[in-house]
Amino acid sequence: MKEKEIERLTQLKKQEKELHSKGFKYICGIDEAGRGPLAGPVAVAGVIMPEDSMIEGVNDSKKVSEKKREKLYDLITEQAISYFVAIINHDVIDNINILNATKQGVTQVIDGLEVKPDLILVDALTHINTRGIPYDSIIKGDAKCYSISAASILAKVTRDRIMRQWDEIYPQYGFAQNKGYGTKMHIEAIRKYGLCPIHRKSFTTHFVVK
Repeated sequence: MKEKEIERLTQLKKQEKELHSKGFKYICGIDEAGRGPLAGPVAVAGVIMPEDSMIEGVNDSKKVSEKKREKLYDLITEQAISYFVAIINHDVIDNINILNATKQGVTQVIDGLEVKPDLILVDALTHINTRGIPYDSIIKGDAKCYSISAASILAKVTRDRIMRQWDEIYPQYGFAQNKGYGTKMHIEAIRKYGLCPIHRKSFTTHFVVK
């Protein structure tokens, strides 16, 4: 690993290093993927990484190519002390809104972890049910905190895989390429074909021609 990358990762792990020195053993980073798309679920991932973990390339998932994210997913899940990805479907999003659906996902992640964390680091969310486990909410945490960055990759890869599967069933919407986001091609497809079963109705009403 190049020195510059070691320095970047050391900086990314700075907050966790301080927390470990204060006695926190199992620190869980939590992040989501898919709050903005017009279709498909939101994926919420949580991961507890070993204190000495330093995987080359771990970063905010938006800064990593799709091909590299897939490789990092394997490395993260191999190293992780514990991880879990919650999938909250489009119908739940429509019923309780995307913010509450994401918060529900956080709670499901905590319930799904085989190793219970001492502390949770979450990207930006507040007023969440962490089952009594203390948490810190970090603005842009996926770019500032190693475990949140790792969680962002797990969430993004998991959701992208789901959307590629949906693309095989509904190819006219281009889900393999747009992952459900509101690209020009996707919106034009909605106007041409209408909504498919995985579209979020609360996100797409104004795209459908009456």
